[in-house]
Amino acid sequence: MIAQAIALVLTTVFDLVILAALVRFWMQALRAPARNPIAQFSMALTDFAVRPLRRIVPGLYRFDMASLLVAWILELVLQVLLAMLLGTSPFEFPALFPVLVFYSFVLLLRLSIYVFMGAVIIQAVLSWVSPHHPVMPFFDALTRPLLAPVRRAIPLIGGMDISPLFVFIFLQLLLMIPVAWLEQAASRMLNQALI
Repeated sequence: MIAQAIALVLTTVFDLVILAALVRFWMQALRAPARNPIAQFSMALTDFAVRPLRRIVPGLYRFDMASLLVAWILELVLQVLLAMLLGTSPFEFPALFPVLVFYSFVLLLRLSIYVFMGAVIIQAVLSWVSPHHPVMPFFDALTRPLLAPVRRAIPLIGGMDISPLFVFIFLQLLLMIPVAWLEQAASRMLNQALI
């Protein structure tokens, strides 16, 4: 019972910072404007780790590798802590650590898809309710690479843009097929590492 409570607190705190680091990574990769509360929050929350790491880890093309590395390291630390709470220490099972490294990558991939799903939903709602809202350029920049090809293929229907629906379905399919397959592979590897 206490272990579950500790796991809940750890997961909540770590996930908040991991999500902020991922948003920061995607925001910079897609050139989303940084003058909005969401971008400011993600940068303020992750500056403690990203800024020092940038001195060591350079960017790669448009990608802020320091932000991505912070998210991945925090996810890995979280998975190690959760494994230790369950009584399975990576120090006792040396084969467990590489599995946790892979599993952390899969969880980041899944969380990135959730970031885009949330951005598509918020962008669609704002476009109907308040198209001139101050955060609209931020969500437009995050979703444009996904929505633009669909918008070219599917015209407006009765003045309504249904491209977010198709993008949302596509992202759901990504979660259901390749990401679920990777999670199952990580689970199999985890079981083998604990034998």
